[in-house]
Amino acid sequence: MKKQNSVLTAFPVLFGFFVMGFCDIVGISSDYAQRSFNWSPVMTGFVPLMVFVWFLFLGIPVGYQMNKWGRKNTVLISMMITIVGMILPLLTYDSVTCMMAYALLGIGNAILQVSLNPLLDNVITDKAFLASSLTVGQVVKAVSSLVGPEIILLAVGYFGADKWYYCFPILGFITLLSAVWLIMTPIDREKNFVLDNSFSIGNTFGLLKNRTILLLFFGVFFIVGVDVAMNFISSKLMASRFEWGDAQVKFAPQVYFLSRTVGALLGAFLLTRVAGVKYFRFNIVACIVVLLVLIGVDNDAVNMICVGAVGFFASSVFAIIYSMALQVFPEKANQISGLMITAVAGGGIVTPIIGFAIGSVGVIGGVVVILACVLYLTYCAFRVNVIIET
Repeated sequence: MKKQNSVLTAFPVLFGFFVMGFCDIVGISSDYAQRSFNWSPVMTGFVPLMVFVWFLFLGIPVGYQMNKWGRKNTVLISMMITIVGMILPLLTYDSVTCMMAYALLGIGNAILQVSLNPLLDNVITDKAFLASSLTVGQVVKAVSSLVGPEIILLAVGYFGADKWYYCFPILGFITLLSAVWLIMTPIDREKNFVLDNSFSIGNTFGLLKNRTILLLFFGVFFIVGVDVAMNFISSKLMASRFEWGDAQVKFAPQVYFLSRTVGALLGAFLLTRVAGVKYFRFNIVACIVVLLVLIGVDNDAVNMICVGAVGFFASSVFAIIYSMALQVFPEKANQISGLMITAVAGGGIVTPIIGFAIGSVGVIGGVVVILACVLYLTYCAFRVNVIIET
């Protein structure tokens, strides 16, 4: 298949990563939902679960169907589901409808992540730049995550705090623009790998028998867990420790996402010059140090710096792990994508644990859970080359 190497072709694909970033509104929006429905910390911890649990159930089946539908068509399906979810709260607004909106956002996002990363591969000819290109996509996603709190605050400022959910149709409109742009962009369809009937859910899970794939699968699980957890806990940390109000706590997730954006930009540049595994090791060890400081130092400025530092150092880890996995079995890219995106469910599974930790021992207990995730990633970073070499 002749792949297109046009910057103009890559733009609408990269803009899809902006839509992918919408799932990160669960952090600050869960605070508003908690106040609207008087949810407990434990119940609020299930909001990210409603968004991210779908990766566990949809990753591999969507990867299978993507061989039939095509990557571009699968991306468009995901966007249509997202649009429906974002319109739903306007029809009727209660706790059930709110959870349904989060669920549809998660379903659309799960399908999008399975299909968009491989679709970028359709327009990248030099595989040496795959990790860097995926990191550029993460930059766009990080910008979206940075803008997300402002969209919520825009809705709150214009319509009132009780109408915070008006942010949903704004996100739906942006998704519609992205879908139209992609429809209008011609992209060559990838080779259909399902012709030999080798692609099945059982065979895809069978890839976990490979030690490298298994290690990287849990790497994705925990790096997404760290990302979603830091977004979820950052505002709550500053409110709990320093009694910050709504106008102040919004800066915590924004600092996190701004730092993640800067880190992803730097990573996109450095990963063309530095081996991915070395960059992985340096950044994940730095995350451990930062989290230990965050746990031990009770100072608002230091804590904000630590929140941003975690975003900075963790920003390129997902792209590195994902690209490593694709390189293990490049001929099974769709299966690998479905498998790795299944692991994104870690973002939904870690946050309820953090909710229980916060309810039981306080907000620092939640940070300790994040540290535990980073410790596994450290093991992954230093173990992956050993497995490949043996």
